[in-house]
Amino acid sequence: MILIGQYDSPFVRRVAVALRLYGFDYEHRPWSVFGDAARIAALNPLIRVPTLVTDDGEALADSAAILDWLDELAGPERALIPRSGVERRHALKICALASGLADKAVSLVYERVIHDRSTDVWQARCREQIAGVLDALEADRSSREPWWAGASPGHPDIAVACVLRFLSEAHPDVFDPARWPSLAAHARTCEALPAFEAVTQPFLVTPPQP
Repeated sequence: MILIGQYDSPFVRRVAVALRLYGFDYEHRPWSVFGDAARIAALNPLIRVPTLVTDDGEALADSAAILDWLDELAGPERALIPRSGVERRHALKICALASGLADKAVSLVYERVIHDRSTDVWQARCREQIAGVLDALEADRSSREPWWAGASPGHPDIAVACVLRFLSEAHPDVFDPARWPSLAAHARTCEALPAFEAVTQPFLVTPPQP
């Protein structure tokens, strides 16, 4: 398998952590959607990361779709998400909140760096949404031990930890550990795991050249 994308993306990193927790071997190509757009487009016309190329040459796009396939590959006994019922529904809810949070955080980066503008009303709206999601995740995480969906880390834990790392680096003024202590503790616990430590990259955005 080949994973395309840089580890400072919360979406790419989420897939990379899952690959390592599953023990799947993969090749990493840290291509940028700007600097390596042509190479990514040859595999994924959306020019988005993560893109995962399977061993038989098919290119999968979108982190949720990639993780669904990896879960199937690992089998129901090893999958990083409950098989069915209320537990699975709740895990999917947390993953969706984390993904939406990441979308908003990435949008704020694009507003600042790529679009080279500042739309105050829109930025305030994004920050309000981010804070609201963090409040909801904080309340939920504080009532669940040791992990979100069981005795070992799963997709909800990975998704939340990856977006918290991105927030802390891309928008250090947005995430306040004192306001969201359960999430801060969750992030520290996850970041200490070998699967997380192995796939880190300092956040850096290189705007496209004209």
